[in-house]
Amino acid sequence: MEESILPPNSLEGRFVETMYNAFWDHLKEQLLSTPPNFTCALELLREVKENRLKNEIEEALDMDLLKQEAEHGALDVPHLSNYILNLMTLLCAPVRDEAVKKLESIKDPVQLLRGIFHVLGLMKMDMVNYTIQSLRPYLQEHSTQYERAKFQELLDKQPNLLDHTTKWLTKAAEDLITPYLSSPDLLSSSSSMACSFPNGEANDSDLPSPTMVLYQGYLNLLLWDPENEEFPETLLMDRIRLQEMGSHLHQLTILASVLVVARSFSGKVLFSSPEFVDKLKCITKALTEEFNSRPEDAMLSVSEQVSQEIHHGLKDMGLTALSSENTTSLMGQLQNITKKENCVRSIIDQQIRLFLKCCLVRGMQHSLLHFPGSLILIEGELVELGWKFFNLMRHNQQVFSPYYAEILKNIIPPAQARETEVKPSW
Repeated sequence: MEESILPPNSLEGRFVETMYNAFWDHLKEQLLSTPPNFTCALELLREVKENRLKNEIEEALDMDLLKQEAEHGALDVPHLSNYILNLMTLLCAPVRDEAVKKLESIKDPVQLLRGIFHVLGLMKMDMVNYTIQSLRPYLQEHSTQYERAKFQELLDKQPNLLDHTTKWLTKAAEDLITPYLSSPDLLSSSSSMACSFPNGEANDSDLPSPTMVLYQGYLNLLLWDPENEEFPETLLMDRIRLQEMGSHLHQLTILASVLVVARSFSGKVLFSSPEFVDKLKCITKALTEEFNSRPEDAMLSVSEQVSQEIHHGLKDMGLTALSSENTTSLMGQLQNITKKENCVRSIIDQQIRLFLKCCLVRGMQHSLLHFPGSLILIEGELVELGWKFFNLMRHNQQVFSPYYAEILKNIIPPAQARETEVKPSW
């Protein structure tokens, strides 16, 4: 969980801010009245008492006693606030120490109470996150067993429930077996399989293993035709997320292609500036939002804007600006990215898919340690996609591995399969 921060100029943000300000202004009026009205203050203290700090402040915040003090005008709000701050200092996570310390310098009682409740909300969020983190292994184990049991119930009622899953895995096996049967040397030396084997080598007994077929199937899902209704039954719950990942992968391919072409014309000096690279990223992302519907128009705008930014960037650094001939060539190569067969785009696409495959085969930590230098310009974006894809597929494999193993036994000839069951490699 993260703190919810609404955009300041949004309708919801203005509404929430107005409501909060109205409440705290009302509290201020009550405390400044003669005699002071402690009604709202008591309600706030009651909420503090019912917070996660309840057990620690039960004795200090005796509501009956505090009510009597308020009725006689003897309620010492600053004293209670200091007590709460001291207790918060003892109980909060280290990351909140600075926030609590800042509250100690606030003299206005209304602003102090407002700050206390804000930090208490953050502390509650910290506690929830800690609880989630502690329970996560048990929740994941239970979730795996629960999902598998529910799927088995459906399978018992519908024996053909795995038909689409079988077709999906059969296609994945064909993608690996066909090139190998036609040219074993090609596949054993192919860069697309380099991360599959420890030494980059393969033999008849290694290709393909059930796990590698499954991973190929997972990668194929990122290219799934949205109109194709034969989506594997074991992944129906994740179909929307996988489609979003596929769309994100396509966007990253275009983004990386633009950056690679731009760098080839502007040199390393300009692209050594993170600010310049980030600026080109923002421009490209904004201008390619409608790439799928209007690719030529989108890339024309990208080529014009990127070439202009490179021109200004080189000029600001005192470097030689692009000649008119190079500018024309740059714009032409950028616009050529619209073609699927474009060399730069094809290579980038293959490298991104290879990285995602390595995430499945080797695990995320190993893949991050050996992140491909050719994709360094989109490292942050690609790592984020890699984690999402890895976590989603890992959970799916844990839930449905028994079904996949049974299906793959009938797909992969025993002489070619090194494994007898599908097991996670992470």
